[in-house]
Amino acid sequence: MSRALDATLRAAVHDLADGVRPAPDLAAGALGRGRRLRRRRRVTAAGAALLAVVAVTLPFVLLRPGPAAPPATPTPTPTATPSPTMLAAPGANWTAKPLVLPGDWVVTRAQAAGGSGNGFLLDRKRGRYLTTDRYDGIYPAPTGSLVAVTDEARPRDVGLIDLSSGKTRWYEVGRALAGLQWSPDGRRLLFTTRQLDHFGFIVLKTDGTKRTFLVDQGRWFCTDICNFTWSRDGREVLLPQTGGTGHNEAVRDPRAGVRFFSPDDGRQLRLVPIPGDPAGPWAWSPDGKFVVVQGQQEPLLVETGTGKVVNPLPAADVAWVSADRLLYRRPNGSRDFVLADPTGRELVRQPLPKQLVDLELTVAPR
Repeated sequence: MSRALDATLRAAVHDLADGVRPAPDLAAGALGRGRRLRRRRRVTAAGAALLAVVAVTLPFVLLRPGPAAPPATPTPTPTATPSPTMLAAPGANWTAKPLVLPGDWVVTRAQAAGGSGNGFLLDRKRGRYLTTDRYDGIYPAPTGSLVAVTDEARPRDVGLIDLSSGKTRWYEVGRALAGLQWSPDGRRLLFTTRQLDHFGFIVLKTDGTKRTFLVDQGRWFCTDICNFTWSRDGREVLLPQTGGTGHNEAVRDPRAGVRFFSPDDGRQLRLVPIPGDPAGPWAWSPDGKFVVVQGQQEPLLVETGTGKVVNPLPAADVAWVSADRLLYRRPNGSRDFVLADPTGRELVRQPLPKQLVDLELTVAPR
């Protein structure tokens, strides 16, 4: 090769070499690529490790027994109150024999409140009912054949009719009489007397013997309904006593108790802390431990020894027919008679003839 050609070639090579510029971020790019590859490998390795853990854990979770279910709490079964036994309604000829009620008591008298209109009276000797509208008040004795009667035309007198003989005897008792009530043995009548400023009670025997006993109202204070009534055994009479202060027309005045008196000489005997008014001798239990009273707002069953209220009841005018059975008339509806326990739970229900539904009734042991 000639020197000129050789020089020309060298010049061309140098020119080419001078046209190539170095790539300044090539190394940085290589380093960055290397870092990305390392991170990818670490993530892949971590993912593989996680998969391995899941692969190991998942079968364990699936195979491990679940937590024990909490013990089942039994649902309480509601205690159903048994329905009372419903007796058949008396037939159309019910007056032909005594109307026997649950507890073996009988209806002895039926009359419109206030004494107006026709009434029915049990003739025990003949075992049937008589109809009468002759007297304003009819009060059969709880035993025997005597019936006390009152007549507005004779306001001071009381008549005693013997249904066995048909004889009637009239006795003068006095004025301003209230609360006529037979003793449980049917031998004496009790009256509350309010003659002017005289207040007390009168005891009339069936032979006409009468005794009057005045009671100091300032000392033995009573408000609202203040009638004397018999004790269960007929050995005493009693009067409700007002307790506390103030007066509310919406309710009865509170009671401090009932005060007992002797029917033989009128002596004051004792005060029993009963918070209400007994309706009569049958309101006391046979053993004397309990009594049903009309409280300030509702009828109550009360312990006689302490005055403690046991429970409310549907009616205050009740008859204890045994140690644990009460006979009373339902206050609403058809006003059937019911036999109940001392809580008021009805056990037996007796419908009445339609002629008696709206009348005032008297009952007595059979």
